[in-house]
Amino acid sequence: MYKLPMINQHMKKLLIAVLSVLLTGNAVYSQAKKTKTRPNIVLILTDDMGYSDLGCFGSEINTPNLDTMATGGVKMTNFYNASRCCPSRASLLTGVYPHQAGVGDMMNTRPYPAYQGYLNRQTVTLAEVLQQAGYGTYMSGKWHVGQAKENWPLQRGFDRYYGLIDGANSYFGNRPYRPKQKLTIALDNEAIVPPAEYYSTDGYTDYALQFIDQHVKKRNNDPFFMYIAYQAPHWPLHALPEDIAKYKGKYMEGWEVVRQKRFDKQMKLKLFPSGTTLPALDDNIRQWADCSWEEKVRWDEQMAVYAAMVDRVDQNVGKIKRRLQEIGELENTIFIFLSDNGASNETITNAGFTPEILAANEFPASHPQSFTAYGSEGALVSNTPFRKYKHWEFEGGNATSFIAYGPQFIQKGMRIESPAHLVDIMPTIIEYARATYPKTYKGNSIQTMEGISLVSSWTANEKAKERAICFEHEGNKAVRNGKWKIVAEYPQNEWFLYDLSSDRAEQTDLKSKHPTVLKEMVGIYDKWAERVGVIPYEQLDTKRTNERYK
Repeated sequence: MYKLPMINQHMKKLLIAVLSVLLTGNAVYSQAKKTKTRPNIVLILTDDMGYSDLGCFGSEINTPNLDTMATGGVKMTNFYNASRCCPSRASLLTGVYPHQAGVGDMMNTRPYPAYQGYLNRQTVTLAEVLQQAGYGTYMSGKWHVGQAKENWPLQRGFDRYYGLIDGANSYFGNRPYRPKQKLTIALDNEAIVPPAEYYSTDGYTDYALQFIDQHVKKRNNDPFFMYIAYQAPHWPLHALPEDIAKYKGKYMEGWEVVRQKRFDKQMKLKLFPSGTTLPALDDNIRQWADCSWEEKVRWDEQMAVYAAMVDRVDQNVGKIKRRLQEIGELENTIFIFLSDNGASNETITNAGFTPEILAANEFPASHPQSFTAYGSEGALVSNTPFRKYKHWEFEGGNATSFIAYGPQFIQKGMRIESPAHLVDIMPTIIEYARATYPKTYKGNSIQTMEGISLVSSWTANEKAKERAICFEHEGNKAVRNGKWKIVAEYPQNEWFLYDLSSDRAEQTDLKSKHPTVLKEMVGIYDKWAERVGVIPYEQLDTKRTNERYK
């Protein structure tokens, strides 16, 4: 048997010294990982996802990764967006109201500063602020706040970008049967064509992880900001067959039953006060019993595809989380998850379901050549139990499910009912990042942030300061102030008053009982609208100079 050589005293001391250095180095590296005080930030935005579409907010859709984050972090039940794609993204990125950022409507170029259709230079983006603070700044997904190249992500503070510059596109790659659209998918500052074997939700995640990996290799001592703006589940209904198969047939009970089941689950989750009731169907919604068998099968299929799209987003959130775990960055990362508006009731006609498509695909709603939506019935389910949809300022338009997760930075298992808004994301991230919001940037005076930091709410469960939150989009308008909310719908412009502490579904108008409250809140709206540059929609609509596809 071979015997190990004798180790003399000198060699022993040398070996101990080497081992000590190695062990100390590992310990220091490990400790550094644990004691970083500036977190990485992963901001995830979905598109047209309804309030109840996550399992932790009432859905039957399988979303275990986001549900786990909600349990292990903060779930905010009264969080608000700006009720439409472009305005919400503008507000999220800049920390001011959409009109102040130049995107009071969509990407329609108009001769008014509040409606120019792209982010103005009197704002700074999250990426610009964090870049100045030493963060690596990356984005993948839907941009939709400026189509001219001078307004693309790299010109607004992002180090790398991959995604859709515009608003809606096929989820599939460059195939011969892809819908004919003049839309731009870009890598950094160049338009590209995605590969044939491609699904955008996965593609956005793959590029996000590529950017993170590159950051860790080159700038391991710096934190990163990763903004992922998934296109899903915005129409067209496009999903992968293996995901659709999980849900096919599960919606044959009809929208009334599915909606009721979601509401029952929401009540068990205590998302709403006891005594809350589910509103009746909208007048324009048919009874399931009155539909033909073909119509029922078609709706079941559309819902299965929609559910598959949400499911795939959750799968990709899990993929990001696992990758951060593998590279040792999960404990030093904060995740923020929300949607840009409520579910969409838009119906797209003459956009699919040709005989060729129906014959060629097991799931025709998800055929790459189809371009369909799930309409009012699907949106009604997604927005359970709220009124209206994307575009309006009722809760179905501007309320979003919201999750914040970060084991080292955010308290576990909290549900926060205090109202909050997109404008609060900028000050919250700035506080975590120890960044400075500038008064001037690249020679331009910068507007003051409109929101408040939520850090104390997420870490110490302190109640956020009560303040009025205001909304306007294409003539629809609202104010949320404490338990009260006033809402008006264009073009009727009649104000309604609701007590959301007991009537979150906005069923009982209280303006005749509380005229003083109504008057005060209308006054708040009028002052806000004048301050941020709102123009009455009937006047604004005559001034369109460059109508762009929504």
